[in-house]
Amino acid sequence: MKLLLDFLPIVLFFVSFKWAGSNPEQAQAMLEPILGSISNAEVQTAQLPILLATVVAILATVLQIIYQKATGKKVENMQWIGLILIAVFGGATLILQNETFIKWKPTVLYLAMAAGFLIAYAFKRNPIELMMKGQVELPPHAWVNLLWAWVSFFVVMAVLNIAVAYSFSTEVWVDFKLFGSLGATLIFVFGQGFYMSKHMKQPNEQNSEAK
Repeated sequence: MKLLLDFLPIVLFFVSFKWAGSNPEQAQAMLEPILGSISNAEVQTAQLPILLATVVAILATVLQIIYQKATGKKVENMQWIGLILIAVFGGATLILQNETFIKWKPTVLYLAMAAGFLIAYAFKRNPIELMMKGQVELPPHAWVNLLWAWVSFFVVMAVLNIAVAYSFSTEVWVDFKLFGSLGATLIFVFGQGFYMSKHMKQPNEQNSEAK
């Protein structure tokens, strides 16, 4: 459920991008009051989809944080970082009407998460183990392997995102942002689950350690 909630801004980004491409007049009418307050430049028709999608992504991310706070759920540090990044890169995209900024945002976020994991590990803390503490019992080496797997995944996704952004059209990048990122993440998470099931401590092992 949490994974789906995390991907909600991306889904809404995709939907609003496609909708704006099919309904440019309505999209322009929605954007003019917003962009008029932050930029005097005339909105180019070709930029309407990415600009509207960026506005929707910013709003969705803000509302996501508000919802979690209102329901008493913890907002993770990476979610705060994601909010800051979408505000900065999304804001730059809207003000300058330049899609390059929003295209770089996922890469910067992935690299920030990889760096965060590595910094924590340097201080003898494993974020994966801490997040799953009390839910899963694994041997120490398995937790370390999981951490390095996540770091590698983040770096690969960072490179893939920017490679697609610069090698293909914006529409292809938006498709990749949803289907590529979501698909890769789901496959990776299932793979992690399979790995954990192979190394999970059995009840008799836990009892013997307790003794």
